[in-house]
Amino acid sequence: MKLYNYFRSSASFRVRIALNLKGLAYEYIPVHIAKGEHKLPAYVAVSADLLVPTLEINGRRLSQSMAIIEYLDEMHPAPALIPSEPFERAQVRALSQSIACEIHPINNLRVLRYLSAELKVSEEDKNTWYRHWVRSGLEAFERQLALLPDAPFCFGSAPTLADCCLVPQIFNGQRFKVNLEGLPRTMAAFDACMQLDAFTRAQPSACPDNEA
Repeated sequence: MKLYNYFRSSASFRVRIALNLKGLAYEYIPVHIAKGEHKLPAYVAVSADLLVPTLEINGRRLSQSMAIIEYLDEMHPAPALIPSEPFERAQVRALSQSIACEIHPINNLRVLRYLSAELKVSEEDKNTWYRHWVRSGLEAFERQLALLPDAPFCFGSAPTLADCCLVPQIFNGQRFKVNLEGLPRTMAAFDACMQLDAFTRAQPSACPDNEA
């Protein structure tokens, strides 16, 4: 398998975690989206949506981190990242989508760059935008966790797709100095994840293309 990704991309981070949890080896292929490498002909030939990550398996390619992780979970069922019981599957997907569909899309690199370059938003106001939406999204995530039985991870006694989404979002939140106080269940799940090798090996500082 080949994973085209960027060390700072939270969507890429999700897939790296899933691959590690599954114990799957892959070739790491960096695509520096901050430098525009995702728009160069070499990557245009790989990704129709010009985004990372892209997972290539035997010459076939998948985009979109959530689709990639669900594919991996179906092809390599152990350890399961999505429960088998239908309602629990929907609960884990809801937690995951709260981050992947509500928080992340309005705060990713291309949106932040558009705010700065096209709308001439100041650096301070751009960061205020980021912190506001991440904080409000994590507060909603915390409320969802509060409705679930106590557990070390987002959903149960082992990491799920929800944890694969949560950890990268917290990393990015920390980078932008988002207030993470008053989110006990959320941060407890994050801390539990970061005790596991699969998460620490996937973090940006462990990537070969990491920039200090």
